[in-house]
Amino acid sequence: MYRRTLLASAAALAMAAPAYAQDEPVTAGFIYVGPVGDGGWTYEHDQARLAVEEHFGDQVETIYQENVPEGADAERAITQMALSGADIIFTTSFGYMDPTIAVAEKFPDVKFEHATGYKTAENVAIYSSRFYEGRAVLGTIAGAMTETNQVGYIGSFPIPEVIRGINSAYIHAKKVNPDVEFNVVWAYTWFDPAKEADAARALIENGNDVILQHTDSTAPHSAAEEAGDVVTFGQASDMSEYAPFPRVSSIIDNWAPYYIDRVQAVIDGTWESTDTWGGIDSGMVGIGEITDAVPEEVRAQATEVMESIESGEYHPFTGPLNKQDGSVWLEEGETASDEDLLGMDFYVEGMTGEIPN
Repeated sequence: MYRRTLLASAAALAMAAPAYAQDEPVTAGFIYVGPVGDGGWTYEHDQARLAVEEHFGDQVETIYQENVPEGADAERAITQMALSGADIIFTTSFGYMDPTIAVAEKFPDVKFEHATGYKTAENVAIYSSRFYEGRAVLGTIAGAMTETNQVGYIGSFPIPEVIRGINSAYIHAKKVNPDVEFNVVWAYTWFDPAKEADAARALIENGNDVILQHTDSTAPHSAAEEAGDVVTFGQASDMSEYAPFPRVSSIIDNWAPYYIDRVQAVIDGTWESTDTWGGIDSGMVGIGEITDAVPEEVRAQATEVMESIESGEYHPFTGPLNKQDGSVWLEEGETASDEDLLGMDFYVEGMTGEIPN
């Protein structure tokens, strides 16, 4: 059942509440970096929260806090949520990693789940999606759709998750269009519609007629719509309100099955700290409808990439691949290990520009 909680008020009540018993409702908390109406990343996490409520009914209560900045504010928000009586807390942004670990040390009886990070503890699990698999599909479309051979990419922060996506999209765009070039603009935000729109407009003004993004709002789609003949892709959510054009497909994050499974583990008393990295094959990464604005041949190419990844026949990072400096990264037929991907801090050969520190 749904309840939006004023966490500070609930904290005082929680201090006097009895200890959790098996027949009491489990409280699942969610910390969001953006608003639930962002149309992208946070929206999909909140849709998954609602799916938890629908699945469990009166067995589970959920609470959430939106628009929580990464850093010290996050630690305060997570602490308040733990004090309010949450049994499991999902912290849904990379920059919540250290705050999550810090709060978990103070609340050993609370289970924590951190999205897209790499630090675990006895009561901290981590989970993420193989977004780069979806980027391979969208990159295939992007490379085929550009008429200027200039593809713009709005990056959030220069972390491995984002760099993997850029490289994957570029590799697959290059496979269908050897002349394609990628131009990356760093927004240094996950969600800021004004900054995202400015980044999109700057890229469009410089001749980029396809825009990819690793930011959370629909603002780049609005900018593309204003400009006219510019292709975009939904990020984290379908963003289908901009279909069939400029939005021609999307990466969709599907967190609901994971959240339901982890809350069930708390109910059953079987929860353990785990490391989950799901992809297209598990359904954690979905590809939105490829619209009729994309030529049939290109739709077929993109679908083939998606299906080959889903079946395990193909890995998006398969050699031969070199690093940007020309040094060999992967030999012919060699595939990247998860360890290499998780630490990726370089562009592949052919990419221009430098990755900021």
